[in-house]
Amino acid sequence: MIRRRTADPTPLLIRRLVQLFVGLFLYGFGIALIVRGELGVGPWDVLTQGIMKQTGLSFGLITVLMSGVVLLLWIPIRQKPGFGTIVNSLLVGPAADVGLWLIPPGLDLWVRALLLPAGIVVLAIATGLYIGAHFGPGPRDGLMTGLHRVTGWRIWIVRTGIEVTVLAAGWLLGGNVGIGTLAFALLIGPLCGYTMPLFSVKRSGRMPADRVGTRAKPTVRAHAAEAVTLAPAPGRSPA
Repeated sequence: MIRRRTADPTPLLIRRLVQLFVGLFLYGFGIALIVRGELGVGPWDVLTQGIMKQTGLSFGLITVLMSGVVLLLWIPIRQKPGFGTIVNSLLVGPAADVGLWLIPPGLDLWVRALLLPAGIVVLAIATGLYIGAHFGPGPRDGLMTGLHRVTGWRIWIVRTGIEVTVLAAGWLLGGNVGIGTLAFALLIGPLCGYTMPLFSVKRSGRMPADRVGTRAKPTVRAHAAEAVTLAPAPGRSPA
């Protein structure tokens, strides 16, 4: 048996909620920084840009709608959303629109060259904050882990398959693929690998009565779940 969680004390719960909302807002703002860099965006945002060009809808609205579509794909694989999953679906898009409103398009190249790495770093910090609050994965990462669970395929194969598909679709629709897309793919994983444990909230727990005085040993399934949660894959950061 694994150590059983007790209900979080109020100060810890408040901290987790604040960290969740700050992280998700920063996530949307980080996306806006990369978009305004105009040097290429992450795979899912390439698809968002492509749909935006074809429909005229705002970037944020399309992000919210796509999150809803992805959540529908959770149903056949019986993936269950958490509170953070729902808030992620509703908040990241509007936060991105706020960032796009604050940062004008068509900036000088040297400014855009700074916005790209700044956006990637902000996204990594935001990922560490919202994942570290322990309220559940984002829609896209939940799809990845759910497919990994039901198919048994390696996590990187599932991740790569999803992101190559959305990248190709977004590019065909007119999304911006460039050096920023490559930089995102190469950097976001290692950066999240640093920020996720850094911002992970340590939650209190208690040992079941029948195991007091002994050390609980996690099951193989628990180890696998932890590995999936804490090992970010190349491409899009957890969301």
